[in-house]
Amino acid sequence: MIIDGHSHILQSDFGSGEQYLAALQEAGIDMGIVVPGGTVDVRRMTDYIIGRAKPSPDPPDNGYIQSAVDEAAGKLMGFCCFNPYAQGAPEMLENAFQSGFRGLKLSPMSHQFSFASRAVAELAAICGDYGLPLYSHVLYNPGASTERFISLARQFPKTNFILGHMGFGPADQDALQAAVELDNFFLETSTGSYLTIKQAVERAGASKIIFGGEFPLSHPKVELTKILALKLSDDALEQILGGNIWQLVRF
Repeated sequence: MIIDGHSHILQSDFGSGEQYLAALQEAGIDMGIVVPGGTVDVRRMTDYIIGRAKPSPDPPDNGYIQSAVDEAAGKLMGFCCFNPYAQGAPEMLENAFQSGFRGLKLSPMSHQFSFASRAVAELAAICGDYGLPLYSHVLYNPGASTERFISLARQFPKTNFILGHMGFGPADQDALQAAVELDNFFLETSTGSYLTIKQAVERAGASKIIFGGEFPLSHPKVELTKILALKLSDDALEQILGGNIWQLVRF
């Protein structure tokens, strides 16, 4: 079974659940893990990175994710997304897990928090209690850096952490080293470079790598092609393309 371990869907004309399911079918992918999109417009990503545009202050639309999962007849699983600083965030996370969400997605670009904050620590602990993973990307700032995310993973060894997009930039060596050293630290491949993914498989092993599609910014077929181009063994492909994430979400 091939599982896209990370994509966004939103109520839009360029990234809806229906469009994503069509993309999965085109790519020959059996299932996808989806998170709320829309806090930033991915068509203008550079504007957000350089500060010309600001993320939406609206809460992530977890309700849309729940509806899409319910309607997709086993084709989708959902990760919820919350601002760690939102009032009642720990209770909201527990409620989300109890209602069927299979992981937590954090967005430091949208919510401007620090991985060292007590608020994030509370959510990381809950993920460990439920045996469900915490996914996040990182930024080039002290509070949301790769180093801080790795420190969080060290602080909560019973929680599994998934670092999006292979870390920061095209060749994040700190992220790769953490995947080598930490049993609870995984690298997700979407928009990562071919060479970095290849190096990660060689050094950390296929068991630490999770295939992701990053729809709608990318297309799952494009991201899948990078993995297939590595010409790995059948066992390694099985782990990267679905086995690893399936084990983490315990579906």
